[in-house]
Amino acid sequence: MPHNSLIDNTIKFVKETLEGAEGGHDWFHIERVLNNSRLIAKGEEADLEIVELGALLHDIADSKFHDGDETVGPKVASEFLKTQNVSEETIVHVVKIIQNISFKGGNTDQKFTSLELDIVQDADRLDAIGAIGIARCFNYGGFKGRALYDPEIEPNLNMTKDEYKASNASTINHFYEKLLLLKDRMNTQTGRRIAADRHAFMVHFLDQFYSEWNGKK
Repeated sequence: MPHNSLIDNTIKFVKETLEGAEGGHDWFHIERVLNNSRLIAKGEEADLEIVELGALLHDIADSKFHDGDETVGPKVASEFLKTQNVSEETIVHVVKIIQNISFKGGNTDQKFTSLELDIVQDADRLDAIGAIGIARCFNYGGFKGRALYDPEIEPNLNMTKDEYKASNASTINHFYEKLLLLKDRMNTQTGRRIAADRHAFMVHFLDQFYSEWNGKK
C-alpha cells in the first residue's frame, strides 16, 4: 500500500473514531500533534511513516476515557493497522509509542525509547502547553467538574501514577503538577525551542491570574 493512502486511511479512521470526543482529546488535538510531529521530524533522521502513524493513533482510546484501561488504545491501533496490511515491525513500534507517550504523573520510567517516540512525545507535550495547553487544561477541568483554583490546596509534585490519575485537584494545580514541568522534559532541539516560548506564555498567564484573583488588577 502506498504511504499516502495508509496515512489517508488512518486519518479517516481516527476522525470517525474520535467523533464527539472531549474537546482536548478530539480530532483537532490529533491534527495539531501530527503537524507538530512533522515539523519536529524535519530536523531529525526519523522514519516519517512511523512518526505520522504514532501521532495519529496516540490518543485513539485515551485511558482517561476508558476507566483507566491502558490496553484499549494499543489494541484498537493494532487491529486497525492489521487491516491496512502494515508490517508487524511497524505495528509493534507504533503500539510502543502509544504505550510510552503519556506523562502519567512523571514518575514512571519509559520502557521503550526511539527517535520516533521522542518526536511524537514532544509534539503531544507541545499541545499541552502555551495558549492551547491552557485552553485544553481548563476545558478538561470543566469536563471533570473541577474548581478553577483553590488556594487552600497545594499542588502535589510527588504523586504516584495512581494518585495522578485519581487527582481531583483544581485546574490551576495541574499547571504545577504537569504543564510547567514539560519544558524540561522535551527530547528534541526543535521541541525545546518551541516549548520555551509556550512555557513563558503560561508563566505570564499565571501571574495575571493571581493578580486578578487577589483583586490587584
